Amino acid sequence: MPALLVHGNPDTSRLWEDVLPHLRDYGEEIVAVDLPGFAAPTPNGFDATKESYVDWIIAQLEDLAAAGPVDLVGHDWGSLLVQRIASLRPDLLSSVTAGGAAVDTEYPWHDIAQIWQTPGEGERYMAEELTEEVSVPYLVENGVPQRFAQHNAWLTPGNKDCILALYRSAIHVGEEWQPDLERVAVPAMVIWGREDPYVPLNWGERLASRMKADFVVLECGHWWPYERPQETAAALLSRWNSARG
Repeated sequence: MPALLVHGNPDTSRLWEDVLPHLRDYGEEIVAVDLPGFAAPTPNGFDATKESYVDWIIAQLEDLAAAGPVDLVGHDWGSLLVQRIASLRPDLLSSVTAGGAAVDTEYPWHDIAQIWQTPGEGERYMAEELTEEVSVPYLVENGVPQRFAQHNAWLTPGNKDCILALYRSAIHVGEEWQPDLERVAVPAMVIWGREDPYVPLNWGERLASRMKADFVVLECGHWWPYERPQETAAALLSRWNSARG
């Protein structure tokens, strides 16, 4: 069974770089994707809404699923997207793992997300607060290794516009996506950093309960693939091998 790994904001497929060596024994194809507009400028015609990203990931899954159902993994925004896909296309999946963000009607977007969702304020913040001089130290302070922080997606031309479009498309994501998520029957796991400052642990607990998922708590902050790569890989292998039967 192949696996597909999906990053979030402001990452790229490099999020999984230190996890992948610990997954070598899986013996299946493992693909870490770059979402449109993150590692490279957005393709023409891509509107960067949450629905467009879901559709894009489904297209990748359909290609991979020719080799069998896929183990799908998402962190941060990737977490929200894979939760949605598990509710829409369970036929493509062997299992789903999510963490760092939860589809939940009661979740209040964190402060920075609310700024991005506000026309005018979001544009100002992107221009003044997410320069290389500010964004790299900010990410390092919050657990992203320097070698990854200095290549963060906010520095990709056009990515800031992607982020604004994505977050503004998702103001009511809980109300729109949670009802379908509650009916998900795909084998699931939720991974969370105990000290996540953006989406605290209780939201992970709620998500695991909603998805009837195994719940893995790692001793780190938000970026568990960066902060705890070996433990992340061990949790994934356990879930994937269980799904294999």
